[in-house]
Formats: sequence, C-alpha cells, structure tokens
Amino acid sequence: METVAIRALQTGHVGLNVTDVDRSLPFYERVFGLEVQAEGRDDGRRWAFLGRDGRLVLTLWQQSDTGFPTRSAGLHHLSFQVESIEEVKAAERVLRELGAAFAHDGVVPHGEGASSGGIFFADPDGIRLEIYAPTGADTAPAPSGAAPTCGFF
Repeated sequence: METVAIRALQTGHVGLNVTDVDRSLPFYERVFGLEVQAEGRDDGRRWAFLGRDGRLVLTLWQQSDTGFPTRSAGLHHLSFQVESIEEVKAAERVLRELGAAFAHDGVVPHGEGASSGGIFFADPDGIRLEIYAPTGADTAPAPSGAAPTCGFF
C-alpha cells in the first residue's frame, strides 16, 4: 500500500459558490482587502479571482440558486497546493486505491495553455477537492477549454 510523501502542503485557495458575484465582490474586497485578479462576465459563466499581495486567496463562482450544498452558496471546493506534479500523481494513485470519484481523468491543466493543474475529486461526503502543482500539468488537454478547469467541475 502506497503512502503519499508530500514534502510541503498548504491551502492553495478557497472557492465559494455565490448567488450574485456583483454583491459578493465588494464584500470580500472591503472586509478582507482582496483585489480582483481576473474576472469572467459571460452569461452563465460569471466568476472572479480575488487575491492579496499577488497571491490568489479566494475564487467566487456565480452558480448558486440558494444556500449550500453544491448548487448553493457555500464552499465550492477546497484546494491544496503541493510542490510538484509527481506529488499530485502520487496522491492520485492513493485516491484511486480508495475509490474516490474524479471529475476528470487524471492530471489536467487549469485551462488552455496553462502549465499548472492537478486532480479534481470528491471526498466520501461529496465535498469537491483539488490537489495541484504550479507546473507540469501542460501535457494533458484542458477539459474546459478557456474556462477555468477548477470552476465548473
């Protein structure tokens, strides 16, 4: 039985489902001093990436009709950054042994042309999770094209 030997683990960002990005953005900007790093305003694909000091901290996804769970306001997914794509692949092997449900087949990039990426899966309760590395995922096609892979899985 393989054990994942991850050298460094930290939270990458927290993704939240919201009912109205235009209402949520000013709240997170004011309360936490976060700044918009990127934003999508296409119909049906509203999203915003918020960060601080050049670091992505929070993502907002307008895809909720009411309060939590999945299609409602609350946690979208929890992301963990590791140092290398090899660590992501090691985690994938262990998750497959455990029978975890994956959103995509193996390691995928965060979007077209991106080198960063990882694996997207659910815990036993269905909470969406991500383990990613900053580089090394560019050998696979982006499953969502130009849209962020971690946004609509």
